[in-house]
Amino acid sequence: MPREVRTIKPCNARLTSIAPPADDDIKRWLEEQTASHNLEFKWLLAHADDGVIWGRIDDQTLQLSSEVSDISPPLRSETLQAARIFRASAELLLWRDGDNAWHARLIEDDVPTEDTTYQEVIDEHHILWGTDAKALAHDFTLMRDGVEGLAHAVPRSVKGTFDERSRPLRLHVRHYLRKDDMGFVRIHTSRLVDLSVEKQP
Repeated sequence: MPREVRTIKPCNARLTSIAPPADDDIKRWLEEQTASHNLEFKWLLAHADDGVIWGRIDDQTLQLSSEVSDISPPLRSETLQAARIFRASAELLLWRDGDNAWHARLIEDDVPTEDTTYQEVIDEHHILWGTDAKALAHDFTLMRDGVEGLAHAVPRSVKGTFDERSRPLRLHVRHYLRKDDMGFVRIHTSRLVDLSVEKQP
């Protein structure tokens, strides 16, 4: 299979550190960030000690995969390692460091030139697990894959059965570039952009 050629594109992006949550109500904090930054975030992807949590934000209300399927763990401060809420133009990342302290940052595209942190990006997409789709409540879909029973509940409507060559889900990722001290251009940080369904039978 030929290797995909990635193209460097110009951008005006800004990275900002923000205050992490002051209590254990992570869901409420994420919903508040959508309102306080005036950004209509659409998707959530979170990683916890006990699994992956997906979500969708509608009218500043976060609908979680754990609310529609037992395959997903709940969103709990005690087990959460990192959470990303994102849309095409921005992402907010919350993560826990090695000392168990929370940190948070916001990346926004299309900011005024004088405010930019990054000026070059590379975009790519990742194919997600899932060949067998089962509809869930609130337009979520339980996607299973392989004899191992790999499964996750995604916040998109997917219909049909697929094979390993036509998995339909794509996670779109943007890498921000910066020169290092030696003058080499490297990926400095990355964010999520979109969750899409590429193929329907």
